[in-house]
Amino acid sequence: MERWVALNNLFAKTGVLVAFGLNALFNRSRLDSGEWGPWDSSNAHDFIKYTVEQGIAVEAWELGNELTLNRVVTTIPAKQYGQDMRQLRSVVDSLYKDTMQRPLVVAPDGTGNVAGNEIGFYITLLNESGPGVVDVVTRHIYNLGPGNSEDLVERILNASVLDNDLDNFRTVQRIIQTTAPWAVAWIGEAGGAYNSGKNLVSNAFVNSFWYLDQLAMSATFNTKAYCRQTLIGGNYGLLNSTTFRPNPDLYSAILWKRLMGTVVLATTVEAKYSQVRAYTHCQSGTTSGGVTMLLINLSNSTVSVNVNLKSPISTESHKRTKLIPHKSKEGRASTRYEYHLSASNGDLHSQTSLLNGVPLELTPSGDLPSVDIPLVKENTAAVSVKALSIVFVVLPDAEVPVCMVQPR
Repeated sequence: MERWVALNNLFAKTGVLVAFGLNALFNRSRLDSGEWGPWDSSNAHDFIKYTVEQGIAVEAWELGNELTLNRVVTTIPAKQYGQDMRQLRSVVDSLYKDTMQRPLVVAPDGTGNVAGNEIGFYITLLNESGPGVVDVVTRHIYNLGPGNSEDLVERILNASVLDNDLDNFRTVQRIIQTTAPWAVAWIGEAGGAYNSGKNLVSNAFVNSFWYLDQLAMSATFNTKAYCRQTLIGGNYGLLNSTTFRPNPDLYSAILWKRLMGTVVLATTVEAKYSQVRAYTHCQSGTTSGGVTMLLINLSNSTVSVNVNLKSPISTESHKRTKLIPHKSKEGRASTRYEYHLSASNGDLHSQTSLLNGVPLELTPSGDLPSVDIPLVKENTAAVSVKALSIVFVVLPDAEVPVCMVQPR
């Protein structure tokens, strides 16, 4: 408990929202059939009670880890899991009855193929737990395969591999819509390559092609949170385990958070540019109608990008069809802001990212460097995305109607 209090002091100082995974096997007995019986919630009850009494804020309580069909070690039958979730809901509701905010109840953090053999498991769990019990449906993503793969870099730069989890995103979205409309989806854990990732790949610039594409793809399917494996620990940590120095993906995450808003706009790329990944959101932090585009170039060639904007409620183009090039109401060329991410010295295995050519390194005092160093350009030409690089493009004058409404 001393460790739990110390951790939460750190969380409080850094503004962290805490989701805690409870042990779903502790004191659980097996039935005569060999299957796991009901969950013993007494230990979890005492732990949550202590947490409430100490005034420790927890955003979510999750039961179990990788206990679905495609388990790592063992599995809990889906019907039993659903009954266990009702038990956790009862514990949380009773212990938080006098508090202002009730934590979310989360499950099952499975590892398997939801679009394949696990679809029935998720549906049974949610049906058995019942309406309003499971607030968040979670799963894990390690779609790059094992960390010791010799072709890991090639897999990261392969659009087909990046797309190999699309069916799982679609299936989870459909399950929630049809079976649990009260719930939302999270990615409960994702590190790309399992078994700790790979040194100079998972902790290098090249991994940001996978990571940023994952964040964007998740948002496209209305995923509300994406929990990275890990903050610290293993090769896939956002921080170096020895020096605590940020790895490139941390800076990619910071740029994502600061530039990409929560409203997602449908984006398509011409088929012949299959190695260009493009995603568009309303600009973060404003309702002026601006948008931010994320452009990921997986190819070995520079690509020039022009953007057309069409209204989602009309077959006709919006009054300002061409965002690039584009002029302001006064007839002057409008301004755009570009944030180009590339590998130091062009080495994809580098653990230093360049932002518009400037190395992203901690300051002498140990602070994060400023990422507010965009290239400011007039909208008079296409955006140039260099080979094997990533660009965020902010278009503050886009005047997209949906981006002029405060998101709920």
